[in-house]
Amino acid sequence: MNATPPENWTILKILIWTTDYFRAKGASEPRASAEVLLAHTLGLTRLDLYLRHDQPLSEAERSRFRDLVRRRAAGAPVAYLTGHKEFYSLDFLVTPATLIPRPETEFLVDAAVEAGKRMSGDVARKARPLAPSPPLPPPALAEPGEGFSVREGGGNGHRPESPSPRPLPSSSTSFSPSQDGGVLMGMEIGVGSGAVVAALAKELPQFRWVGIDVSAEALGVARTNIRRHGLEDRIHLIRGNLLTALRPGPRTAIMVANLPYVPDREWEQLPREIRDFEPARALKGGPDGLDLIRPLIRQAPEFLAPGGRLVLEVGAGQAGPVREMLRGVGSYDEISTIRDYGRIERVVQARRI
Repeated sequence: MNATPPENWTILKILIWTTDYFRAKGASEPRASAEVLLAHTLGLTRLDLYLRHDQPLSEAERSRFRDLVRRRAAGAPVAYLTGHKEFYSLDFLVTPATLIPRPETEFLVDAAVEAGKRMSGDVARKARPLAPSPPLPPPALAEPGEGFSVREGGGNGHRPESPSPRPLPSSSTSFSPSQDGGVLMGMEIGVGSGAVVAALAKELPQFRWVGIDVSAEALGVARTNIRRHGLEDRIHLIRGNLLTALRPGPRTAIMVANLPYVPDREWEQLPREIRDFEPARALKGGPDGLDLIRPLIRQAPEFLAPGGRLVLEVGAGQAGPVREMLRGVGSYDEISTIRDYGRIERVVQARRI
C-alpha cells in the first residue's frame, strides 16, 4: 500500500485510507487510532470529523498527520503521540515516563471508591489520632535528604531500601470521617501518571491522599496532572520504594496499588506497542509477576487502620496466589476479587483485621 495518500483528500477520505493503512500494518484498533490522531492534528473532536467529513486538509495539516501516521505504524502508542489519555472520564497528560492508563484499571478505582463511600466511624475510631497540623502541602517531590534517599531502580521490579523513613503527612487534628468534620487518609503505591489517585480524590472528597512512586519522572507527570485537575490540596506526592519511605502508623483507610505484574515469561508475548514503548519497570513483576505485590502485602498492615482496605490490581491467573498471600499474613479478612470486562479476576481486595 502506498504510504502517502493522494493530494486534496477530505477528512473522510483520509480517515478511510489511514484506517486501511493501519490495518495492513497490524496496528491495534486501526479505526480508533486513525480517528484520534486525525482529530488531534486538526484540533477537533472525533464527532467533528464526521460533521466536517468533506473538509479538505491543508498541506501543513497533512504533513503533521503523516508524521503521526508513520510513528503509529511503527508501533508508537496513540496516547504517547497525542500526549493525552482519558481515564475515569478525566483527561490526563501521559509521557513515555509513565504507563498509559488502561480501562481495566477503572475497576481498581471502582472498588476503592465503593470502599471509601462505605467507610464508617469504626475505622476512624480505631486509628491512631494525628497531632494537629496544617493542611496538606501542594504536591511536591521529596528530594534525597528530605527524610529518606532512594536511587532509581532498573526494570526488574527490585528497588533499593529507603534508610530514613519519614512520618506520614497529616491533614486534620484527628483521623475521622467527613461527617465528623475531619478527613480520611488514602494512599496509592506506584502513582505513575497520577490518574488513579486523581480519580480517587475527585470521587472521594472526604479523603486526603499520599501518592508514592520510585520514579522522579513519573512523579513530575503526576504533579502536573494533579495541578490540572485542581487537586493540590488533596494529594501529597512522595518519592520512595513501596512503603519504606514512610514511618509506620495505623492511619490509612484505603491503600490502592497497581504495581508491575507482568511475569518474565510473558514479556516477549506482549504487543510491540507495550513492550517496546512503555516503561519496562512499570510492567515487569519478576518471575511470577509478584515481586512487588508480595512485599506490599506484608508491609501494608503496619500502615492500614483496623478495618482499612487494601485494593490491588493483578494480572491474569494471579488472583489465587495473591489471595493465599493475604491469608498467610494473618492480618486480613474479607478477601474478595472483582472481574474485569474480559472476566479476568483483575482486582483483589482485603480488610485489615
